[in-house]
Amino acid sequence: MERVSEFLKRKRKEAGLTQEEFALRSGLGLRFVRELEQGKKSCRTDKVNQALEMFGCCLGVVRIERKNEEEDKK
Repeated sequence: MERVSEFLKRKRKEAGLTQEEFALRSGLGLRFVRELEQGKKSCRTDKVNQALEMFGCCLGVVRIERKNEEEDKK
């Protein structure tokens, strides 16, 4: 599963945009774009969706697989 940060960086590069150009076109701040691509752990979901909208996407719910409790104790 690709992380949002990796997805956005890849799509931005495929579109031939610098971080500055992407920030301007998406209406986001350059600092936010940089932090998002670096995998910042906490971001406003509305701003993440604003970035994802540039590529026709939005955040969604994805089920994650969890280790069983025995593996967690090791």
